This record gives sequence, structure tokens and C-alpha cells, in this order.
Amino acid sequence: MRGRGRSLRTALAGCALLLLTAPAGLAGCGLKSGSPLVDDVKPGSVGQGQPLKGASLTVTSKNFSENIILGSMIGLIFKAAGAEVLDRTNLPGSISAREAIVNGDADAMYDYTGTAWITYLGHQEPIVDPYQQWLAVRDADRGHGVVWLPASTLDNTYALAISQKNNAKYGLKTLSDVAALSHKDPSAVTLCVENEFASREDGLPGMEKAYGMNIPAANIRKMDAGIIYTQVSASDSCLLGEVYTTDGRIKAMNLITLEDDKHFFPNYNAAPVLHRATYEKYPDIAKLLDPLSKKLNTEVAQDLNAKVDVAGQDPHTVAKEWLIQEGFIKEG
Repeated sequence: MRGRGRSLRTALAGCALLLLTAPAGLAGCGLKSGSPLVDDVKPGSVGQGQPLKGASLTVTSKNFSENIILGSMIGLIFKAAGAEVLDRTNLPGSISAREAIVNGDADAMYDYTGTAWITYLGHQEPIVDPYQQWLAVRDADRGHGVVWLPASTLDNTYALAISQKNNAKYGLKTLSDVAALSHKDPSAVTLCVENEFASREDGLPGMEKAYGMNIPAANIRKMDAGIIYTQVSASDSCLLGEVYTTDGRIKAMNLITLEDDKHFFPNYNAAPVLHRATYEKYPDIAKLLDPLSKKLNTEVAQDLNAKVDVAGQDPHTVAKEWLIQEGFIKEG
């Protein structure tokens, strides 16, 4: 979802090669032409005086609901602030959007600190403190011509979830509680995970090691991410399931996420990312996006994601309605 894993690192290397050989760094990594943002919006609490009047800016995003929503928010705020905006959201995976920012084919997007630190920058160990993780990413990515604005508390990281019904029996609150149960009653701990999570050191093997869990191999079931939520909620085949903390289905299905009390999983805080030349030309962008990032958190993301992934609404519409509701922009 957020772009991490061996396959992504391999593809990133291949994409970089294509970007060196393809004109303007396009075709090989899926960057599409995009379409002009035609919404009739005007400043609300941000964008007063239209500091971007006369600017022509391109916004991008990865191709999952949350990131499309966040990319749309940037585009709508830029539009309200006077810019002409080209919408290149919904690019396939992390690679296309990341390289678009690096190369200047796009000006702005929301990306995730953990993805940058581990996948783009190649570090093995995450930094536990969210601010220090953002600070390290910000400083390290300067050399790639990328500017990271302050991060939100929206943290799209891994978690284990359990249904309300099942937790009435076990009373689990933390991953340490899961470890204790795995020793007390190993047969009780059934776990549903994605294939990649099952094999990665920053996934299941590392989590088991960090917490001293004793989960029998026969109790680990691999399946598609979307099915995990349903299985945890509506069946007895998974006591626990691997989930993403901002997924709207957590609330919609009344699941409980367990605290990562040893801080094993990386922080994946969402932050605006800009092509450096764009930021140098339009430094007012920081004043436009900082209030937005301060308002975004994991619970807000869950609610917005549910409107798309559960209720079937359009991500751009969800973004626009929320920005208007919060007073950031107004209808034109």
C-alpha cells in the first residue's frame, strides 16, 4: 500500500534506469498526462490573497484511496490559492509518483516517512520517534531535490486487529498481550496476513522475534489484504489480522487495533513532499499546506478512507467536501 518491500526496491531501480533513458522521465514508470482541475473553489482559511495566482502546478499521488484523497486536497488548495492545477493523482504504486517529484514532472504530493526512510533511502532500521524519523528523512532527501514539509500525525502503519466479539473473550490490548497468549494457549492465536507481510523482517518474522511470540505455522493463513478485514470481523478463522491503521474498514467493521507497545513497526506519517525548484519559486506553499497537515490524523484518515472503500464515494469528492467542511476552501 505505502510502497515497501523487496519487489518495490527492485522496481525502483528499474524505474530509475528507465527514467534516465526515457524522454522527460515518462512512459517507463507510468506517469500519465493528467487532466486540468476544473473545480470552482476559492480561499477559505488558507489561500487568502491567492498567493499562487499565475502558477501552473501539477499534483500527483499513489494509487490507493488515502493517497488519492490527500493528493486531491493539495490540488484543491492550490486551485483555491489561484494556481492552474494539473491532476496526475492515482499513479501506479509509489515509484511513479516519487520519481515524478524527483524529476520535476510533478510539483507536490503526500508521501510517508517510513516509505522514504526504508524504501527510497535504503535504511534497514526505522527511527522510533515520529518527529526524528521525519527530520532524518527531510535532511537525507534534500540531496535528491525533494523538500519535506512538516508531517501530520496521520500514521498509516501496520497493526494487528481483532473483532469486538473475539476480544470480549481474550481482552487483548497490546502485541505483548498477543505474545503472552501465544505461550499460554498457542492454538488460540490464529493470524491472517498478506504474503509479503508473512515473509519480511519488518513484518511477521520480525514482529514474532521482537515480541517473543510463539505462533504455530499452521495457525498463520495468507490471503489478500481486503479479505483479511472480512475474515477477522465475520469468521472464526482469524483471531487476529494484519491491517493498516488508517483503513476505513477498521471502524466500519468494529475492529480493535492492538498497541505496538515495543514500537516495532515503522512510523508512516504522511507529509507534503515538493520538488525543490517548486518550493523555492513558491515558498508560500508551506503556509497553505501546514494547516492541512496539522488537521490530519489517523482517525480523520479512517473516516475519509471509509467513505471511499466502504461507501464507494469518489476520492476527489471526499477530499473537496472535507476541505469545505473544515473551512480550508469555499465553493466558488
